[in-house]
Formats: sequence, structure tokens, C-alpha cells
Amino acid sequence: MQITKMETTLKPIVVGMGEALWDVLPDGKKIGGAPANFAFHAGQAGMDARVVSAVGTDALGDETLQALRDKKLNVEAVARVDYPTGVVNVTLGEQGIPQYDILEGVAWDNIPFTPEIEALTHSAQAVCWGTLAQRSATSAQTILRFLDAMPEGAGRLKVFDINLRQHYFTVEVIEASCRRANVLKINDEELVVLSRLLRLGATDVEAQCRSLMASYDLEMVVLTCGANGSYIFTAHGVSFQPTPRVEVADTVGAGDSFTASLVSDLLRGTPVAEAHARAVKVAAYVCTQKGAMAEWPEEL
Repeated sequence: MQITKMETTLKPIVVGMGEALWDVLPDGKKIGGAPANFAFHAGQAGMDARVVSAVGTDALGDETLQALRDKKLNVEAVARVDYPTGVVNVTLGEQGIPQYDILEGVAWDNIPFTPEIEALTHSAQAVCWGTLAQRSATSAQTILRFLDAMPEGAGRLKVFDINLRQHYFTVEVIEASCRRANVLKINDEELVVLSRLLRLGATDVEAQCRSLMASYDLEMVVLTCGANGSYIFTAHGVSFQPTPRVEVADTVGAGDSFTASLVSDLLRGTPVAEAHARAVKVAAYVCTQKGAMAEWPEEL
């Protein structure tokens, strides 16, 4: 995938769109949500990071906005709505793998298409979203409307980080997002689910990923396989990176940091293999830290 290096001195605007919430972990609550995590890490990678979401008019909504601002995130496109601010109860299993209890009927289920969000569609250089915030019609419509309004080409990245959670996805949601994306990010367990739902047929993971590329006109499929490494498939070949062995605190947010690092490098015109290598290093570091929004050390 060739991304034209930007000629402007302005930072590219990179958007995380969907759920912004509190992860309630065994050691307390931490600001999170995959799109917000992605935006935070994109900011650390030098991007102009924005969040598109919704929080309640409650005290927790105030706390959420302040926490996001403290993380140096632009929250102009985070709406206030008359629903409770989102909370997810997180328990950690073996090797720090998180399990989620995701409360329903919350603010990010009801993201309105505001003038602030509409304005952002024209200036965003990259956007990342998943399936979870599309479990409700209101937020799903806003997400698809944003994607349809965002211009094509000019090096813009539309990254569908599928992020399947519990039962909060359908074939229709997956296909609607795949048709609007030019990059799909998926893990090995999710690929098994997609292979069944979309009847990919092939058993070889590269063949499955290339089938997805062909079916939905994708420029890139990013496949992460936990301890077994990660792959990036493009029309020009494949990049593989092994997963570094580290002392894992928890894996919350590691995938989001991987995606943010990769997207940021691609927007700079970094070759895919080099961008892939850095993304792996970033994700490995985040695994050594507790919580989704770990600050990167200087060398990253």
C-alpha cells in the first residue's frame, strides 16, 4: 500500500470513532474504549488526535471529558446526551487477557451526527472504528454517515478495526463497514468467526485475508495472532513480525496502540514493513503496562 507523504507541516488529523467509556479494572477505573485508546496512541505518535463519541450529562460525563483532555485529546466532536456515561467491567484472565461486561443503553450507543462531527469528516486524514458502537441504530447511522462523507483517496485511511465483542455484531454491520474501509484489522480468533459468517471457504489464513481484500476492495488486511506474531497483507506482498516476549501486565489497549502506530507511520509515508515493526514494539510495550492508555517511552 502506497500512502503519499503529506507535504503540509500540519499534523494529520486522525479520528477514533465510537465508544468512549470507563474500564472498571480490579485496581480501579481507567478511561478507555477502543476508539479513544486508538486516538490517544495516535496522539503519542505525533498526530492531531480526535475522538468522535458521546458521554452523558452526568458527573461521570464531566470526568470523561476532563480525562480525555488530560490525555491531550481533542473532544470537540464528543457529544453530551441524556444517557448515562458508558462503563465496562473488566476482569483479567490468564496472561492478562481481558474479559468484558459491557453495559447497554449508554451514551456512546446514542452518538448524534452533530455539526462538529460533520466538519471533521472533511479534514480527517484517517479514521478508525469497530463493530461495538454499531450495536445501536443511532451510533451505527452516525458512523456510516461519517464514513460516507469522508473523501476518498488523497492518502486517506479508513481503518475498520473489527473488535468483535460478545454478541454485539451482525453480518450486516460487518459487511457495511468492510465496504467502506480500505484497511481491515482483525485477529486470528475474529478471522475464524468471519470465515464462517462470510463463507470465505479457504482454510489458509493468507488465502482468507486475500479473499476479504478481493471481496471488499481492501488495500490492506492486518492480522494479529497474539503470541504467534502478526501479518500485513497488501497487493504488493506480505509483512510478518514475530511477537516480542515481554512481562505482560495486561493486554488492554495493546491492539489499539498497534493500530495507531501503524496508521501514523503510514500517513508519514513509512514503508509497510518498517511501520509494522514499530507497531509491534509499541504494542509489546503497552502490554507491560497496566491500563489501555500507557505513555510511550522516549525511544518509541
